[in-house]
Amino acid sequence: MATALLGIGVAIVLASAVLWYACTWLEGASHELSEYYGLPDIVKGSVITAVSSSMPEFATAVLAIPVHGDFELGVSAIIGSAIYNILVIPACSVFARGRSLQANRELIFREALFYLVSVIALLLVVCLAVVYGGSEGSNGSIRGTLTPVLAFIPLTLYGLYLFIQYEEVLDHRDQVQRRTDVSAWKAWLVLLGCIALIMVGVEVLLRCALELGELLDTPTFLWGMTIVAAATSIPDTFISVRASQADRPVSSVSNVLGSNVFDLLVAVPVGVLVAGSVGINFTQVVPMMGFLVVATIALLVFMRRDLEISMNEAIAMMALYLGFGVWMALEAFGVTRVLGLP
Repeated sequence: MATALLGIGVAIVLASAVLWYACTWLEGASHELSEYYGLPDIVKGSVITAVSSSMPEFATAVLAIPVHGDFELGVSAIIGSAIYNILVIPACSVFARGRSLQANRELIFREALFYLVSVIALLLVVCLAVVYGGSEGSNGSIRGTLTPVLAFIPLTLYGLYLFIQYEEVLDHRDQVQRRTDVSAWKAWLVLLGCIALIMVGVEVLLRCALELGELLDTPTFLWGMTIVAAATSIPDTFISVRASQADRPVSSVSNVLGSNVFDLLVAVPVGVLVAGSVGINFTQVVPMMGFLVVATIALLVFMRRDLEISMNEAIAMMALYLGFGVWMALEAFGVTRVLGLP
Protein backbone atom coordinates (compact mmCIF):
# COMPACT_ATOMS: atom_id res chain seq x y z
CA MET A 1 0.00 0.00 0.00
CA ALA A 2 2.85 2.40 0.82
CA THR A 3 4.25 2.07 -2.71
CA ALA A 4 0.82 2.69 -4.25
CA LEU A 5 0.29 5.78 -2.07
CA LEU A 6 3.72 7.10 -3.04
CA GLY A 7 2.90 6.63 -6.72
CA ILE A 8 -0.40 8.43 -6.33
CA GLY A 9 1.32 11.26 -4.48
CA VAL A 10 3.89 11.68 -7.27
CA ALA A 11 1.11 11.68 -9.88
CA ILE A 12 -0.79 14.37 -7.96
CA VAL A 13 2.32 16.56 -7.74
CA LEU A 14 3.07 16.17 -11.48
CA ALA A 15 -0.55 16.84 -12.46
CA SER A 16 -0.61 19.93 -10.24
CA ALA A 17 2.58 21.18 -11.92
CA VAL A 18 1.00 20.70 -15.35
CA LEU A 19 -2.05 22.68 -14.24
CA TRP A 20 0.10 25.43 -12.77
CA TYR A 21 2.19 25.95 -15.91
CA ALA A 22 -0.76 25.58 -18.27
CA CYS A 23 -2.85 28.08 -16.32
CA THR A 24 0.09 30.49 -16.07
CA TRP A 25 0.42 30.53 -19.87
CA LEU A 26 -3.35 30.68 -20.23
CA GLU A 27 -3.55 33.63 -17.84
CA GLY A 28 -0.88 35.44 -19.86
CA ALA A 29 -2.76 34.87 -23.11
CA SER A 30 -6.02 35.97 -21.48
CA HIS A 31 -4.36 39.12 -20.17
CA GLU A 32 -3.11 39.99 -23.67
CA LEU A 33 -6.57 39.44 -25.13
CA SER A 34 -8.10 41.61 -22.38
CA GLU A 35 -5.76 44.47 -23.27
CA TYR A 36 -6.30 43.90 -26.99
CA TYR A 37 -10.07 44.24 -26.55
CA GLY A 38 -9.74 47.12 -24.03
CA LEU A 39 -11.40 45.62 -20.95
CA PRO A 40 -11.33 47.45 -17.56
CA ASP A 41 -9.40 45.91 -14.64
CA ILE A 42 -12.39 44.65 -12.65
CA VAL A 43 -13.76 42.86 -15.73
CA LYS A 44 -10.33 41.36 -16.42
CA GLY A 45 -10.21 39.95 -12.90
CA SER A 46 -13.81 38.81 -12.49
CA VAL A 47 -14.38 37.38 -15.98
CA ILE A 48 -11.32 36.89 -18.21
CA THR A 49 -8.72 35.88 -15.61
CA ALA A 50 -11.32 34.12 -13.47
CA VAL A 51 -12.63 31.97 -16.32
CA SER A 52 -9.09 31.17 -17.43
CA SER A 53 -7.99 30.01 -13.99
CA SER A 54 -11.27 28.07 -13.58
CA MET A 55 -10.57 25.77 -16.53
CA PRO A 56 -9.37 22.94 -14.20
CA GLU A 57 -12.68 22.95 -12.33
CA PHE A 58 -14.59 23.15 -15.61
CA ALA A 59 -12.64 20.19 -16.97
CA THR A 60 -13.35 18.27 -13.75
CA ALA A 61 -17.12 18.66 -14.18
CA VAL A 62 -17.00 17.79 -17.88
CA LEU A 63 -14.80 14.69 -17.47
CA ALA A 64 -16.37 13.26 -14.31
CA ILE A 65 -19.45 11.75 -15.98
CA PRO A 66 -18.47 10.67 -19.53
CA VAL A 67 -15.07 9.27 -18.55
CA HIS A 68 -15.56 8.03 -14.97
CA GLY A 69 -19.33 7.92 -14.49
CA ASP A 70 -18.98 9.74 -11.17
CA PHE A 71 -20.69 13.15 -11.27
CA GLU A 72 -20.52 13.53 -7.49
CA LEU A 73 -16.72 13.46 -7.73
CA GLY A 74 -16.87 16.44 -10.08
CA VAL A 75 -19.41 18.34 -7.96
CA SER A 76 -17.45 17.71 -4.76
CA ALA A 77 -14.25 18.97 -6.40
CA ILE A 78 -15.99 22.17 -7.49
CA ILE A 79 -17.58 22.84 -4.08
CA GLY A 80 -14.30 22.02 -2.34
CA SER A 81 -12.45 24.32 -4.72
CA ALA A 82 -14.94 27.12 -4.00
CA ILE A 83 -14.36 26.72 -0.25
CA TYR A 84 -10.58 26.73 -0.80
CA ASN A 85 -10.80 29.82 -3.03
CA ILE A 86 -12.88 31.81 -0.56
CA LEU A 87 -10.82 31.04 2.55
CA VAL A 88 -7.27 30.14 1.53
CA ILE A 89 -6.53 32.35 -1.49
CA PRO A 90 -7.36 35.74 0.10
CA ALA A 91 -5.44 34.67 3.22
CA CYS A 92 -2.39 33.68 1.13
CA SER A 93 -2.63 37.00 -0.71
CA VAL A 94 -2.50 38.85 2.63
CA PHE A 95 0.47 36.78 3.83
CA ALA A 96 2.37 37.32 0.56
CA ARG A 97 1.60 41.02 0.61
CA GLY A 98 2.69 41.36 4.22
CA ARG A 99 -0.15 43.72 5.06
CA SER A 100 -3.91 44.09 4.73
CA LEU A 101 -5.65 43.40 1.42
CA GLN A 102 -7.80 46.38 0.44
CA ALA A 103 -11.29 46.08 -1.01
CA ASN A 104 -13.76 48.66 -2.31
CA ARG A 105 -17.51 49.12 -2.28
CA GLU A 106 -17.92 48.05 -5.89
CA LEU A 107 -16.15 44.77 -5.16
CA ILE A 108 -18.28 44.10 -2.08
CA PHE A 109 -21.71 45.27 -3.19
CA ARG A 110 -21.50 43.95 -6.75
CA GLU A 111 -19.03 41.10 -7.12
CA ALA A 112 -19.25 39.60 -3.63
CA LEU A 113 -23.03 39.86 -3.33
CA PHE A 114 -23.54 38.39 -6.80
CA TYR A 115 -21.31 35.52 -5.79
CA LEU A 116 -23.46 34.95 -2.69
CA VAL A 117 -26.52 34.89 -4.96
CA SER A 118 -24.71 32.28 -7.09
CA VAL A 119 -24.19 30.02 -4.08
CA ILE A 120 -27.85 30.31 -3.09
CA ALA A 121 -28.97 29.73 -6.69
CA LEU A 122 -27.05 26.46 -6.97
CA LEU A 123 -28.38 25.36 -3.59
CA LEU A 124 -31.90 26.11 -4.86
CA VAL A 125 -31.29 24.02 -7.99
CA VAL A 126 -30.11 21.09 -5.84
CA CYS A 127 -33.29 21.40 -3.73
CA LEU A 128 -35.45 21.46 -6.86
CA ALA A 129 -33.66 18.32 -8.04
CA VAL A 130 -35.00 16.58 -4.92
CA VAL A 131 -38.49 18.11 -5.12
CA TYR A 132 -39.06 17.03 -8.74
CA GLY A 133 -36.95 13.88 -8.94
CA GLY A 134 -36.11 12.82 -5.42
CA SER A 135 -35.77 9.33 -4.02
CA GLU A 136 -34.34 7.59 -0.97
CA GLY A 137 -30.95 5.90 -1.33
CA SER A 138 -30.06 2.44 -0.07
CA ASN A 139 -28.33 3.83 3.04
CA GLY A 140 -31.15 6.25 3.91
CA SER A 141 -29.66 9.20 2.04
CA ILE A 142 -31.83 11.56 -0.02
CA ARG A 143 -31.07 11.69 -3.73
CA GLY A 144 -32.24 14.04 -6.46
CA THR A 145 -32.01 14.23 -10.25
CA LEU A 146 -30.40 17.20 -11.98
CA THR A 147 -31.92 17.67 -15.42
CA PRO A 148 -30.95 19.93 -18.34
CA VAL A 149 -33.95 22.13 -17.53
CA LEU A 150 -32.63 22.74 -14.01
CA ALA A 151 -29.13 23.28 -15.38
CA PHE A 152 -30.35 26.24 -17.43
CA ILE A 153 -31.30 28.16 -14.27
CA PRO A 154 -27.70 28.87 -13.13
CA LEU A 155 -26.56 29.28 -16.75
CA THR A 156 -29.18 31.99 -17.23
CA LEU A 157 -27.98 33.69 -14.05
CA TYR A 158 -24.41 33.66 -15.41
CA GLY A 159 -25.76 35.28 -18.55
CA LEU A 160 -27.02 38.11 -16.33
CA TYR A 161 -23.56 38.32 -14.74
CA LEU A 162 -21.96 38.69 -18.18
CA PHE A 163 -24.50 41.38 -19.08
CA ILE A 164 -23.54 43.34 -15.97
CA GLN A 165 -19.86 43.02 -16.89
CA TYR A 166 -20.63 44.09 -20.46
CA GLU A 167 -22.30 47.22 -19.16
CA GLU A 168 -19.18 47.82 -17.06
CA VAL A 169 -17.08 47.66 -20.23
CA LEU A 170 -19.36 50.20 -21.94
CA ASP A 171 -19.17 52.52 -18.92
CA HIS A 172 -15.35 52.51 -19.07
CA ARG A 173 -14.83 52.33 -22.82
CA ASP A 174 -13.44 55.88 -22.95
CA GLN A 175 -11.06 55.30 -20.02
CA VAL A 176 -9.28 52.15 -21.25
CA GLN A 177 -6.83 52.11 -24.14
CA ARG A 178 -6.55 49.06 -26.38
CA ARG A 179 -3.17 47.51 -27.11
CA THR A 180 -2.42 47.26 -30.81
CA ASP A 181 0.85 45.30 -30.53
CA VAL A 182 -0.87 42.04 -29.49
CA SER A 183 -1.32 39.17 -31.94
CA ALA A 184 -4.84 38.09 -31.10
CA TRP A 185 -4.79 34.86 -33.12
CA LYS A 186 -1.56 33.68 -31.45
CA ALA A 187 -3.02 34.44 -28.02
CA TRP A 188 -6.13 32.41 -28.90
CA LEU A 189 -3.97 29.48 -30.06
CA VAL A 190 -2.00 29.52 -26.79
CA LEU A 191 -5.25 29.65 -24.86
CA LEU A 192 -6.68 26.60 -26.66
CA GLY A 193 -3.42 24.65 -26.24
CA CYS A 194 -3.40 25.39 -22.51
CA ILE A 195 -6.97 24.16 -22.17
CA ALA A 196 -5.90 20.85 -23.74
CA LEU A 197 -3.05 20.54 -21.20
CA ILE A 198 -5.45 21.33 -18.38
CA MET A 199 -7.75 18.51 -19.48
CA VAL A 200 -4.81 16.08 -19.24
CA GLY A 201 -3.80 17.29 -15.77
CA VAL A 202 -7.37 17.11 -14.45
CA GLU A 203 -7.83 13.60 -15.82
CA VAL A 204 -4.77 12.45 -13.86
CA LEU A 205 -6.14 14.05 -10.67
CA LEU A 206 -9.52 12.36 -11.10
CA ARG A 207 -7.85 8.98 -11.54
CA CYS A 208 -5.78 9.62 -8.40
CA ALA A 209 -8.93 10.42 -6.41
CA LEU A 210 -10.57 7.20 -7.60
CA GLU A 211 -7.45 5.19 -6.74
CA LEU A 212 -7.26 6.73 -3.26
CA GLY A 213 -10.90 5.93 -2.64
CA GLU A 214 -10.42 2.31 -3.63
CA LEU A 215 -7.10 1.89 -1.83
CA LEU A 216 -8.23 3.41 1.48
CA ASP A 217 -11.84 2.22 1.19
CA THR A 218 -13.20 5.76 1.43
CA PRO A 219 -15.74 7.61 -0.76
CA THR A 220 -14.21 9.42 -3.76
CA PHE A 221 -16.50 12.33 -2.79
CA LEU A 222 -14.12 13.19 0.07
CA TRP A 223 -11.01 13.12 -2.09
CA GLY A 224 -12.73 15.36 -4.61
CA MET A 225 -13.54 17.83 -1.82
CA THR A 226 -9.91 17.97 -0.66
CA ILE A 227 -7.10 16.73 -2.92
CA VAL A 228 -8.66 17.41 -6.33
CA ALA A 229 -10.19 20.70 -5.14
CA ALA A 230 -6.91 22.05 -3.74
CA ALA A 231 -4.88 20.92 -6.77
CA THR A 232 -7.26 22.53 -9.28
CA SER A 233 -7.18 25.77 -7.24
CA ILE A 234 -3.39 26.17 -7.48
CA PRO A 235 -3.63 28.43 -10.58
CA ASP A 236 -6.13 30.73 -8.84
CA THR A 237 -3.80 30.91 -5.85
CA PHE A 238 -0.75 32.03 -7.81
CA ILE A 239 -2.73 34.48 -9.94
CA SER A 240 -4.27 36.19 -6.90
CA VAL A 241 -1.01 36.20 -4.94
CA ARG A 242 0.84 37.79 -7.88
CA ALA A 243 -1.89 40.43 -8.19
CA SER A 244 -1.64 41.27 -4.47
CA GLN A 245 2.15 41.54 -4.64
CA ALA A 246 1.83 43.81 -7.68
CA ASP A 247 -0.36 46.12 -5.55
CA ARG A 248 -3.58 45.14 -7.36
CA PRO A 249 -5.63 43.96 -4.35
CA VAL A 250 -9.01 44.44 -6.07
CA SER A 251 -7.95 42.21 -8.97
CA SER A 252 -6.70 39.65 -6.45
CA VAL A 253 -10.08 39.30 -4.75
CA SER A 254 -12.23 39.77 -7.87
CA ASN A 255 -10.41 36.84 -9.49
CA VAL A 256 -11.44 34.62 -6.55
CA LEU A 257 -15.07 35.73 -6.66
CA GLY A 258 -15.30 35.53 -10.44
CA SER A 259 -13.76 32.04 -10.45
CA ASN A 260 -16.32 30.78 -7.97
CA VAL A 261 -19.21 32.36 -9.87
CA PHE A 262 -18.04 30.59 -13.04
CA ASP A 263 -17.51 27.27 -11.23
CA LEU A 264 -20.97 27.25 -9.64
CA LEU A 265 -23.04 28.74 -12.44
CA VAL A 266 -21.28 27.27 -15.48
CA ALA A 267 -19.03 24.29 -14.66
CA VAL A 268 -21.66 22.31 -12.71
CA PRO A 269 -24.55 22.93 -15.19
CA VAL A 270 -22.36 22.12 -18.21
CA GLY A 271 -21.44 18.82 -16.54
CA VAL A 272 -25.17 18.09 -16.26
CA LEU A 273 -25.76 19.00 -19.92
CA VAL A 274 -22.92 16.72 -21.02
CA ALA A 275 -24.44 13.83 -19.05
CA GLY A 276 -28.05 14.53 -20.00
CA SER A 277 -29.32 14.15 -16.43
CA VAL A 278 -27.51 12.96 -13.32
CA GLY A 279 -28.32 11.79 -9.83
CA ILE A 280 -26.96 13.78 -6.90
CA ASN A 281 -26.72 12.94 -3.21
CA PHE A 282 -28.67 15.69 -1.44
CA THR A 283 -27.51 14.47 1.99
CA GLN A 284 -23.86 15.01 1.05
CA VAL A 285 -24.09 18.15 -1.06
CA VAL A 286 -26.23 20.34 1.21
CA PRO A 287 -23.86 20.31 4.25
CA MET A 288 -20.99 21.18 1.90
CA MET A 289 -22.98 24.04 0.38
CA GLY A 290 -23.87 25.13 3.90
CA PHE A 291 -20.19 25.35 4.82
CA LEU A 292 -19.57 27.30 1.61
CA VAL A 293 -22.26 29.79 2.67
CA VAL A 294 -20.56 30.18 6.07
CA ALA A 295 -17.17 30.76 4.38
CA THR A 296 -18.73 33.30 2.01
CA ILE A 297 -20.36 35.24 4.85
CA ALA A 298 -17.03 35.28 6.72
CA LEU A 299 -15.29 36.78 3.67
CA LEU A 300 -18.04 39.39 3.20
CA VAL A 301 -17.90 40.44 6.86
CA PHE A 302 -14.10 40.69 6.83
CA MET A 303 -14.05 42.72 3.59
CA ARG A 304 -16.78 45.08 4.77
CA ARG A 305 -15.00 45.88 8.05
CA ASP A 306 -12.75 48.83 7.16
CA LEU A 307 -12.89 47.74 3.50
CA GLU A 308 -9.92 45.38 3.90
CA ILE A 309 -8.87 41.90 4.99
CA SER A 310 -6.38 42.24 7.84
CA MET A 311 -3.63 39.85 8.88
CA ASN A 312 -5.66 38.59 11.87
CA GLU A 313 -8.68 37.99 9.65
CA ALA A 314 -6.48 36.08 7.20
CA ILE A 315 -5.33 33.83 10.05
CA ALA A 316 -8.96 33.28 11.06
CA MET A 317 -9.81 32.26 7.47
CA MET A 318 -6.96 29.74 7.40
CA ALA A 319 -8.13 28.34 10.74
CA LEU A 320 -11.64 27.95 9.35
CA TYR A 321 -10.28 26.01 6.36
CA LEU A 322 -8.17 23.85 8.68
CA GLY A 323 -11.36 23.06 10.59
CA PHE A 324 -12.96 22.05 7.30
CA GLY A 325 -10.05 19.71 6.58
CA VAL A 326 -10.34 18.12 10.03
CA TRP A 327 -14.07 17.63 9.49
CA MET A 328 -13.43 15.89 6.14
CA ALA A 329 -10.90 13.58 7.80
CA LEU A 330 -13.40 12.69 10.55
CA GLU A 331 -16.05 11.95 7.92
CA ALA A 332 -13.63 9.80 5.90
CA PHE A 333 -12.88 7.50 8.82
CA GLY A 334 -16.41 7.35 10.21
CA VAL A 335 -15.87 9.45 13.36
CA THR A 336 -18.66 11.85 12.34
CA ARG A 337 -21.68 11.08 10.15
CA VAL A 338 -22.97 14.48 9.08
CA LEU A 339 -22.65 13.58 5.39
CA GLY A 340 -24.30 10.20 5.82
CA LEU A 341 -21.39 8.37 4.18
CA PRO A 342 -21.51 4.55 4.09
